[in-house]
Amino acid sequence: MPTAASQLNKLLQQFRQRRPMRAGSLVVTLFGDTISQHGNSVWLGSVIRVLEPLGLNQRLVRTAVYRLMQDDWLFSEQIGRKSYYSLTASGLRRYQKAAQRIYAADHGLDGGDWLFVYLNELAEKQRELLRKELRWLGFGNLFPGVMAKPGVERVPLDETLVELGVQEQVVVMRCQPDDGLSAEQLCQRVFDCWNLEQLQQQYREFLVQFAPLHKRFNKGDGLDQEASFQLRTLLIHEYRRLLLKDAELPQELLPADWEAKEVHDMTADLYRQIQENAMAFAITSMETANGCLPDAEADYFSRFGGL
Repeated sequence: MPTAASQLNKLLQQFRQRRPMRAGSLVVTLFGDTISQHGNSVWLGSVIRVLEPLGLNQRLVRTAVYRLMQDDWLFSEQIGRKSYYSLTASGLRRYQKAAQRIYAADHGLDGGDWLFVYLNELAEKQRELLRKELRWLGFGNLFPGVMAKPGVERVPLDETLVELGVQEQVVVMRCQPDDGLSAEQLCQRVFDCWNLEQLQQQYREFLVQFAPLHKRFNKGDGLDQEASFQLRTLLIHEYRRLLLKDAELPQELLPADWEAKEVHDMTADLYRQIQENAMAFAITSMETANGCLPDAEADYFSRFGGL
């Protein structure tokens, strides 16, 4: 029977062979999941070292970091001959918005109101930038020039509009579909807009990838510190990619066999089982200007409802 270590090696091999290799996205995962919780600063050499097993060589990491600096995700500080990188204030805010969904205690809504954001008054460049930011919050392109999301939580949306300076140019409405035909039309539009069939297939592929490892852990098998860190990084990276495509729609708008909750629960449980070893590796193996990474912040331990 395959061990947890052999299952992980298989996952890593598959991930390293994926094309295109989205290095920037993986670097953001590393900074968001780990570095932001341990002082938000790390030597570039440490980044190169820990991402090499996931398929990123030195050239790919340096190129990704440079581009993330251009996009205001990262900034650097030169101390002696070494460069140390941190999430910018903007990058930290963007990841924290996503983190509210990634590490939520639970997911799912039961009908009710929607938030509609009308973008037609914006210039094309502003409109595309806002669309990108709203996708981080779970909004989808429901109609041309209109992005929507179920739920009534306005704070992340309002903060985003203010950050981009477009709060006076965007119309936000809170709406509830009527019974009957409009609700049926909304259901069909949602299915097409969020491409639920494709997303469901990706949830199933995620389960195929990680469920065998989860079962090995539940049977008492485990991983060493470095392997646990690699698994935690890969787990959250793949889970984050799924959540960015999922608007967390009300149950009545979803297929009967929707597997998002199973994916969430498995991710949370596996994360809890590996996080102690993963954190120990990060602290002892990654370098700041003052030595090892500091201990995790208190907020880290509230992930998934409590670690």
